[in-house]
Amino acid sequence: MEDSSTDHYDSGRPEPSGSLRTFGAVYQGFRENAGFTQEALAPAIRYSAHYIGSVEQGRRLPSKKFIDRSEETLNANGVLRKAARRLSKQPGLARWFREWAELEKQAISLYTYECRLVPGLLQTEAYARTLFENRLPLLSEEEVEIQVAARLERQKLLRDRVNTGFSFVIDEHVFLRPTGGPDTMRGVIDHVLECMTLRNVEVQVMPLKRGVHAGLNGPMQLLETPDNQWFGYCEGQESSQFITDPQTISTLYMRYAKLLSQALTPEDSGSLLEQIRGAL
Repeated sequence: MEDSSTDHYDSGRPEPSGSLRTFGAVYQGFRENAGFTQEALAPAIRYSAHYIGSVEQGRRLPSKKFIDRSEETLNANGVLRKAARRLSKQPGLARWFREWAELEKQAISLYTYECRLVPGLLQTEAYARTLFENRLPLLSEEEVEIQVAARLERQKLLRDRVNTGFSFVIDEHVFLRPTGGPDTMRGVIDHVLECMTLRNVEVQVMPLKRGVHAGLNGPMQLLETPDNQWFGYCEGQESSQFITDPQTISTLYMRYAKLLSQALTPEDSGSLLEQIRGAL
């Protein structure tokens, strides 16, 4: 058996979620049994026929309101709610990210430095959608929906893992770039400020005035498991590295520790984000 301390993963397109397709088939069965066409059901639940069709084809993760309204209108007796809870927790995650995503669910500490964009765990739906809709090569509508749903699902970690410490160091220029326009950026800054009120989440901004810092080699993530093992993850353009080598982990940890001392304090970071928001 080969043992590689630094594994390279080819980037992959989103993997379709079988659970979404299964739910869609179940939903279609309830709709047809109740005597509705998609067009007739749309005004009854106040969702478009296109939205209903996307759910039935397994292309869209249904919202809670959609499920609740459908339950009542289709007399589903709780079946749709139960089926929705069985939807895949990882729709659309690329193959090379799955191992890291599984470790995220167990981590007792998770450290993230990002210099390109707002980290996925802190993004809003509008911000994430902007990124996926503008990815090259272009994703299909189905792939965009699957990717957005996957990102929003991962974000539950911040509130579900209350005993996990989440630390983020983010370059100031990430918030100055008008990704998706002023409204989207105001929304994402508000969301980051809200996340900063959680006791297990700390966000520190690396100010532009800090000309040189320990993160100039690029973004990185580190995590610690319950048995005190450390892993690293570095994402590139078309490939990524999953890192287990203790020496490399030590180097990344040393750099992250330095980043924490070079970035603004969480309190000063919050003040800076409010100033940036006010200027948008």
